[in-house]
Amino acid sequence: MEIVPGIHQVEDVNGNCYVIVRDWITIVDTGLPGAGKKILSYIQNTLGKKPSDIRTIILTHYHIDHTGNVNTLKSACTGKVAIHTADAGFVSGMQNPPFPRGWRGILFRVLGVFMKTRPFQPDILLNDGDVIAGLNCIHTPGHTSGSICLLDPATGVIFVGDILRFDGQKIEGPPAQFTPDMGLAHQSIKKIAALNFDILLSGHGVPLRPGASEKIREFAKSLG
Repeated sequence: MEIVPGIHQVEDVNGNCYVIVRDWITIVDTGLPGAGKKILSYIQNTLGKKPSDIRTIILTHYHIDHTGNVNTLKSACTGKVAIHTADAGFVSGMQNPPFPRGWRGILFRVLGVFMKTRPFQPDILLNDGDVIAGLNCIHTPGHTSGSICLLDPATGVIFVGDILRFDGQKIEGPPAQFTPDMGLAHQSIKKIAALNFDILLSGHGVPLRPGASEKIREFAKSLG
């Protein structure tokens, strides 16, 4: 599905996967494990491109519904994988990720047995203010310590991972049960609200448009 010229969403992937088509292909997030072939099929059969055209895979944070198909994609291309410095240890296996408290933490551990992905070493470590594949990296911690947003000045699109979402009816922040520091997440939302963009693309839900930045500013005011 083409959202704006040159920016696509691969449908039916749990955890939204976006494909940016310019001189080269950039992928933003990869969904839960098992969708790698679907992403590659979209690139080949819908876009008429080759897997070798993938130059960069950018991850908005380390959760498995965003990183689940990195290894499949990497096996098909020589593209570089980028993630914020603070989340890099979780995908490389050097750090154990924090689990939610209570029964959700137990569920996560059980699901991890069945949905485990091989660790991978990111090629590019991002920090606030970096520019990658023409996108401005904005550090927006709270949901994870290394959560980022990516602003595309060329189209007025911002990719926000899980720090914000829109279900077609209402705007929400990140899910509290999977967000260790909600206060910090709210600060990050206010940081996003200070930016100008027309379309907001999140890790779950549907595009928020047009005039997305004004709507996010109104939402940010409600956070106190």
